[in-house]
Amino acid sequence: DIFFIIFKILNHALFFVIILAFFFRFWRLSQMPPSLNWDEVSHGYNAFSILKTGKDEWGNFLPVIFRAYGDYKLPVYIYLTSISEFFFGLTPFSVRFISALSGVGTVILTYFLVIELFKDFKLRFSVYYLALMSALLTAVEPWSLFLSRAAFEANLALFLFVAGIYFFLRFLNSPATYYSLLTSIFLGLTVWTYNSYRIFTPLMLIALSVIYKKELLRLFKANYKTIAYCLLPIAFFLIPMFWQLSKLQGMARYEEVRILDEGMIASINEARSKGGQRIIHNKVTYFLGSFSKNYISHFSPKFLFYEGGSNYQFSVPGEGILYPINLLFIVIGLLIIIKRSFKNNQSYRMLLFWLLLAPIPSSLTREAPHILRNITMLPIPMILSALGFYYVANIVQSKRPVYYLLSTIYLIILTVQLGNYLKIYFYDYAKNFSWSWQYENNKAAEILKGYYPFYDKIIMTKKYGEPHEFILFHLGWNPDKFQNDPNLIRFHQSNWYWVDAFDKFYFVNDWDIPSEEWQKFKLESSVDIECVVSKIHCLLITSPGNVPKGWIKREMIKYLDGKAALELYDNYTLIN
Repeated sequence: DIFFIIFKILNHALFFVIILAFFFRFWRLSQMPPSLNWDEVSHGYNAFSILKTGKDEWGNFLPVIFRAYGDYKLPVYIYLTSISEFFFGLTPFSVRFISALSGVGTVILTYFLVIELFKDFKLRFSVYYLALMSALLTAVEPWSLFLSRAAFEANLALFLFVAGIYFFLRFLNSPATYYSLLTSIFLGLTVWTYNSYRIFTPLMLIALSVIYKKELLRLFKANYKTIAYCLLPIAFFLIPMFWQLSKLQGMARYEEVRILDEGMIASINEARSKGGQRIIHNKVTYFLGSFSKNYISHFSPKFLFYEGGSNYQFSVPGEGILYPINLLFIVIGLLIIIKRSFKNNQSYRMLLFWLLLAPIPSSLTREAPHILRNITMLPIPMILSALGFYYVANIVQSKRPVYYLLSTIYLIILTVQLGNYLKIYFYDYAKNFSWSWQYENNKAAEILKGYYPFYDKIIMTKKYGEPHEFILFHLGWNPDKFQNDPNLIRFHQSNWYWVDAFDKFYFVNDWDIPSEEWQKFKLESSVDIECVVSKIHCLLITSPGNVPKGWIKREMIKYLDGKAALELYDNYTLIN
């Protein structure tokens, strides 16, 4: 019959959406973004170290938090990356594979999540239509697309969270033990994957307990063991998390980005010194004011649809993270879920709580609105867009020509905006912003594969941050050799762990590179490196023109826009 035909068509359309999501996330994954940033190489090398030795780069056996640079990374993404590296080797593709696959998985889960949420629709195929459109928008919207193509733990955490919510709804409708276990495992893993979910997941668990209180009590009375199977794994994940957050390493990342930082405290004290009243100028009022401003900014149309965020590694500058065509439909969808939430519709109420709680973790930090930290909001904007469009289309459905015209215009505009974004992302963005992805350090590390055997010492500037990690990654350095290297020099300073040397590599501040050929290179750890007096063959990788007299230029590294990034010099002429 007609409903069976429509159902089959929608199933084929879902397959097309999945292929589309897969293509947009995996095509040229190793080359775009144009290189690995320092977090990606840190993920990659620590995963490689786990794979080869069972220890991280610091020699810690199977850690539950990775020290890395001193930013203490959560473990789930790194452990999963070690599996992808087992199959694909130590490559950019293997490092980004987990995030890209999670992006495709989120598209699929969005489809099934929407079906669970809107089972009360009168026409069955309408639910599949709404689910398909939500999945399509999740596949193509810049917010989810951009963050799926780099090794972001946040993107994996998003997939795990959506999976947890989906299995929770399945558990309510069909209280099987394995649904409760899957709910607990997926939601529990989120808090060990990305820091925003350490706040958001507990808040959502409280919200779900309130919204579905009657159903949960009914299930508990029917079979308390089923609920126990759900609560025990959650406790297994959450209790150690709260214990870890009581330690310095658990709070290390938040201390770097919190809104109530030393700068704000200094502002409070300055205001008081100028006669300001303590009742106004204090930590509580400053915190609440900053938090409120940050929270509201995450709903700004300017941020969402037109300019995006300020960090070049999380979005294309000057481009929105949602397509403008969906602005009106998101507003309509939001009005619908607000209206039906007041009618005690649990699905709509859950979506509303999800939307309202999502910006809280990001609002507690600086640089708001923040695209990555607010990934907790996905895929709600896509669901709202689909719901709003469905509502408008349903109004004009009786007038077939208007309905077809509206749908056609929408698809054409969406396709044009998608095409324009893909062109900017894959070509203009790569060319103009390769510098924001530490392109220079990646190229330098790749070039060093050929230079390594011919020099006694290799000296590299720290101008672009953490060059040692790029060398470890791109040269596939033996982790056991690195952990036990007698020449390894690293130290803790300013809440960060710095590496000055390992093997024949030495890392110096750009301003400590000498101007005269007879001067020594000075490391932060008070070690001096000689390259001339001792007649040692040295290679220097430095910022353009920043070189001692008499050294010979061998090569230049340029960004994709043609601007000079690094230059390679050696002292062979001085020695000979």
